[in-house]
Amino acid sequence: MDNNKVKQIHDYGQSIWLDFIDRKIIFSGELKKLIDEDGVRGVTSNPAIFEKAISSSSDYDQDIARLTNEGLSTDEVFFGLAVSDIKLACDVLAPVYNQEDVVGADGYVSLEVSPFLARDTQATIKQARELWEQVDKDNVMIKIPGTQAGIIAIETAISEGINVNVTLLFSLIRYEAVVEAYISGLEKREKQGLPINHVSSVASFFLSRIDILVDPFLDKNGLGDLRGQVAIASAKTAYQIYKKLFSSERWKKLSEKGAVPQRLLWASTSSKDPAFKDTRYVEALIGPDTVNTIPLQTLEAFRDHGDPASRLEEDLDSAASILEKIKAGGIDMEAVAVQLENEGIDKFTEPFQKLLDAIEKQKEQAGV
Repeated sequence: MDNNKVKQIHDYGQSIWLDFIDRKIIFSGELKKLIDEDGVRGVTSNPAIFEKAISSSSDYDQDIARLTNEGLSTDEVFFGLAVSDIKLACDVLAPVYNQEDVVGADGYVSLEVSPFLARDTQATIKQARELWEQVDKDNVMIKIPGTQAGIIAIETAISEGINVNVTLLFSLIRYEAVVEAYISGLEKREKQGLPINHVSSVASFFLSRIDILVDPFLDKNGLGDLRGQVAIASAKTAYQIYKKLFSSERWKKLSEKGAVPQRLLWASTSSKDPAFKDTRYVEALIGPDTVNTIPLQTLEAFRDHGDPASRLEEDLDSAASILEKIKAGGIDMEAVAVQLENEGIDKFTEPFQKLLDAIEKQKEQAGV
């Protein structure tokens, strides 16, 4: 077994993706190093990540001026910059995607549709198509939020052969709807006689945000001993749903045609409560056929003092008991999920608007 603790996670069947991208990490060779030394097998991005990359660096100034001079709007300038970075990252990860044993098992880079479209089905579909065509790489995933409006967009994108990273999932009920959209999309595609063996998707279940919201309610309801446990219990329950849905007779028909399951991806896995270990959400949910996307700081922490072991199916009775206890204590997890979804959209919309404002400012300073 490799001594690198991050790389050891792969021995338990889980893929580690990096939740970060900028030009420096690509051009410096650091991303390639993370792939080679830590076994990183994918990259995810979001508006907040791009906002930080573009606003805090001069690396993008020339391209902003060039794209503006081509007559692009501020929104189009951003996606021009983002598509360029995503293409570069896709190329770096191409060897992972093109592995001889299982082509397309990993090696994906995710690019998100505009957060302004989170509640607009048709606009989301339109932009997902555009971004898919602009990146034009087999190993890109288009991130579509798992909102009610996003469900139809997800099914449509999958039916058109677009790889999808479903983002902003907090609810077990919504997760089942996302799996239904994925399977239905593949069924539509298969009925049209189109190949389904290279269509890939992940369902991104956000974790630490659940505990940050729920823990204060636990204290108020006499359930303080469950602090920091609800998100992990929810994730373990989601994994059991995953195993059930992707072992059904309905799924087996697609599997026989080469379809691959939509893996669960654990997101928001940096520990935001200093009372808990900084690798908590990584260690607790290591298990087969899953993905964990982690920020660079969390990856470095796990490399230093993480404890790799397969724990995703440990204490399942305890996980079920935790969810029953909070329900009995008056905490409605579906209501929690709705609040978190709305807050999640805001958390991406605000930096996206800030990013557009920063690009606009840079355009003015450059006189374009």
